[in-house]
Amino acid sequence: MRFIAIIALLGCALSGCNRASESKEAIRESVINYVSGKVNVASMDVDVVSIAFKGSEADATVAFRAKGADPGSGLQMRYTLEQKSGKWVVKDKSEAGSSPHGSTPKPGAANPHGDAGGALPPGHPSVNPGEAKK
Repeated sequence: MRFIAIIALLGCALSGCNRASESKEAIRESVINYVSGKVNVASMDVDVVSIAFKGSEADATVAFRAKGADPGSGLQMRYTLEQKSGKWVVKDKSEAGSSPHGSTPKPGAANPHGDAGGALPPGHPSVNPGEAKK
């Protein structure tokens, strides 16, 4: 009987070792590892604003700002992470299903890049792309 209890306990311990920690610090560390090759993270304060765990995935909003700057300054980014080998790993934007602007444009919305077909506000003079600026 004692042998069965030890085997069951060992099985539970081993299966738990393969799961990533569901903590803000684990998510923060993974995001820092992901962005460290792109920006100088050492000069920034990085804070996890929110996390939603969904099984083996997590959606996190992370705030970045210059060290010592006002907490209201900086920018926030959303990341989707997945568990791999007991650690959280940031999914590439193409895997996470995000558009480069963070959300899918609504049908009929004006194009922010000024491409042809974007609607102008009522009363706005027409804009001819070929016309030289004065």
